Amino acid sequence: MPSPPGGFEVPLWRALTVFRLASLAYVCVLAVRDADRYAHPFVAGALILLMIVWTGATAVGYARPAGRRWPLLLADLGVVLAIVLATPWVVGRAALATGVPTLGVAWMAGPVLAWAVSGGRRRGTVAALLVAGADLATRERIGHSSFTGLILMLLAGVVVGHVARLAVTAEERLQHAVELEAATRERERLARDIHDSVLQVLALVQRRGAHLPGEAGELARLAGEQEAALRALIAGAAQAGAVDLAGADPDGAGAVDLRALLGRYASPAVSLSAPATPVPLPRQVARELAAATGAALDNVGRYAGGRAWVLIEDEGATVTVSIRDEGPGIPAGRLAEAAAQGRLGVTQSIRGRVTDLGGTVRIVSAPEAGTEIELTVPRTES
Repeated sequence: MPSPPGGFEVPLWRALTVFRLASLAYVCVLAVRDADRYAHPFVAGALILLMIVWTGATAVGYARPAGRRWPLLLADLGVVLAIVLATPWVVGRAALATGVPTLGVAWMAGPVLAWAVSGGRRRGTVAALLVAGADLATRERIGHSSFTGLILMLLAGVVVGHVARLAVTAEERLQHAVELEAATRERERLARDIHDSVLQVLALVQRRGAHLPGEAGELARLAGEQEAALRALIAGAAQAGAVDLAGADPDGAGAVDLRALLGRYASPAVSLSAPATPVPLPRQVARELAAATGAALDNVGRYAGGRAWVLIEDEGATVTVSIRDEGPGIPAGRLAEAAAQGRLGVTQSIRGRVTDLGGTVRIVSAPEAGTEIELTVPRTES
């Protein structure tokens, strides 16, 4: 089951509530200890009461996704800034100078963490600078130790914001993977249904009518072609789904399974042999290699006729596609003559594409012995 929106952030919001409660308890302990040193102890008690109420309000508000928006985030920051700025008057500058801590202490980091969880590093950094700036403004003397709180606040905003963004990204990828898995299962179910009905009927028509004369034989031949095309379509969809689900390129560069692209060329006249495992290539490389293969098969159908065989070989650093036919072969000098006449099918559509990818093309042909074309490309783009 897919996780609900923001599901991965829920533990972070719960941890924020725990932090605010723990830091509030620490504030109360310090207030009890230092109450006799405060310039206005009763006002300090009222502000601590406000902090208790506000901690409860933020715990309830941030517990709901609808509450994690700008109104509560701004109010949270405003309350903390007001308490921090009131510290010099409530505690007294004389007490602060003797080492009495401010009212907020660690509790004032609450909105920084809330902003970081809701908006990432940048938002957390902005809140940290505002709170830390207000804290520095309450001090008469600013030394090296005064910046310790600022640095800690910035680190908290950056680190927590980064973790929150990672959680969001992980949730999006999980959702995408769940959707792909569901789509793949649906394709597999449809493939089973098609196999149990349409493909079996087409195969039966082809077998029963293959030796019949006239239109019946032609109908059987067409049924056989459609069966092969439909099988190739199902196989190609399944392979494409498997590559997507495997996450061959999580950064979105676009790696695809070459088997899925070449599967569209399979037919009764073209036999395709491929590895049992995916053959991933960068999207542009796979498309150009598939286009070159299509151009080679087009030449087979135009000049050689008969059957053709396509073989995919994954050799690790390189991938080779071989196209072989049983036609009359290419006479010596024919390719150069065609290029001179402006017919650049082999030169541009096949050799040019593969060369641009940093690969090689090897053509072996003999009179009445057919032709074999080997297209080899490196695994990565040149």
